[in-house]
Amino acid sequence: VTPTRLKRERWHINIRRFIMCESLYFFDRAFRMRLFGLAVLFSSMVSMGVAQENRIDIVRPDAPELAGFGEYDIGVQTLKLIDPDRIDILNTKRGGESAIYDRSLTVEVWYPAQLAANQSAGGEYQAITRNPDITATLHGRAVRDAEPNSADARYPLVIISHGYPGNRFLISHLGENLASKGYVVASIDHTDSTYDDQQAFTSTLYNRPLDQRFVLNTLDNLSHDPSSFLSGLLDADTTGIVGYSMGGYGLVNNLGGGYSDDVVTSLMAPPNELLHEHATGNPEYRSNLDPRIKAGFAVAPWGMASGFWREQDLAGIDVPTFYLAGDNDTVAGYEAGVRAIYEAAVNSDRYLLTYKNAGHNAGAPYPVPVEILESESGIGASHYTDPVWDNTRMNNIMDHFATAYFDHYLKQKEGSVSYLEVVPDGADAVYSVTNGQQNDDHDYWKGFGPNTAVGLKLEHLQIGE
Repeated sequence: VTPTRLKRERWHINIRRFIMCESLYFFDRAFRMRLFGLAVLFSSMVSMGVAQENRIDIVRPDAPELAGFGEYDIGVQTLKLIDPDRIDILNTKRGGESAIYDRSLTVEVWYPAQLAANQSAGGEYQAITRNPDITATLHGRAVRDAEPNSADARYPLVIISHGYPGNRFLISHLGENLASKGYVVASIDHTDSTYDDQQAFTSTLYNRPLDQRFVLNTLDNLSHDPSSFLSGLLDADTTGIVGYSMGGYGLVNNLGGGYSDDVVTSLMAPPNELLHEHATGNPEYRSNLDPRIKAGFAVAPWGMASGFWREQDLAGIDVPTFYLAGDNDTVAGYEAGVRAIYEAAVNSDRYLLTYKNAGHNAGAPYPVPVEILESESGIGASHYTDPVWDNTRMNNIMDHFATAYFDHYLKQKEGSVSYLEVVPDGADAVYSVTNGQQNDDHDYWKGFGPNTAVGLKLEHLQIGE
């Protein structure tokens, strides 16, 4: 018996002891039996979860409709990119001249693929985790270096930008999912922000907007390079960006939310007022924005509660944006954080999806890796979990809405907006179906089964509101 197995067995025994404890006899027998059944089910799921693979492609039976995978097989390739002559924040001294270096970025690219006769869907990724001493093996549907499917090209481009720290695999569930639906998806390893190379926060503050634009520009160039697998495959003029936490911080800036002039000189900011490059007060800031970015998907964007934007800064956003957050987010903040950004971006069409009672990890991270669960310390597990919500369910909901949103704003796909036009609070929606036919009073969230929108809110504000 291994120590890990012994630990699991003790956990299961303690659960059963809890279920049978004397305090439960204050409840009726039917309630006790239901609770016991749930505990046994949970215990079984824990056992299976530890024994199973780390799958990033699980679609639960209660997942909303658009969480399912699309018609395309998926290919994946890794790119090593170099942005020359970037300011080196880490080696720039306060009061001194800016150091310059070539900034390297690793990017994972998922795309619609045409599998050969001897190929079957499926592959794996070696992903460093929040505990850098542990590397997890993730399993998905993409095939490494598969032939691109150019039949329906050119596909819209979606760029994924992780948090601090994170890496290009953290939101890989969405990368594979969107690629199966006719998107090219590029997920960035942000240098100085990954689990194994995390450096001073000032580098992330300065580089995030630049990394996102550089990857967009580079992939656009590769789409016109006959020697690249991306040749003719993507339409960079129709680009969406998904930004989580610090990725959302960079995204909001690239959508037109210049940073506050007040924060440029703060001790938190990079040296020598270098953040002025991304600030509202810089006359050249808006001319540096990329018009190819047609939609943003900001997951728990960090910065508002820390003073990086004022209302007048966020009024500069004119790109449609979907915000996603937990209303118990203590990292980015909710009322003074994500919701405040959503309400202040008055010159954009925007949505806010709220996971009630969820924290900062709402939606984005894939479930906690087996390798961390089986480690003696369990260090890093909280990075992938939420105290209230199941991660796979949150992933499924995020994938559903990202599909509807990008299908509407990047593909102009007919009917997609109907998945976004819902009763704002899922708990108030009425599910009324008889023999498979909707009754007159049915107004439940499109694509959701009975009771599955409870715990969610989806609000919409148009330009000028």
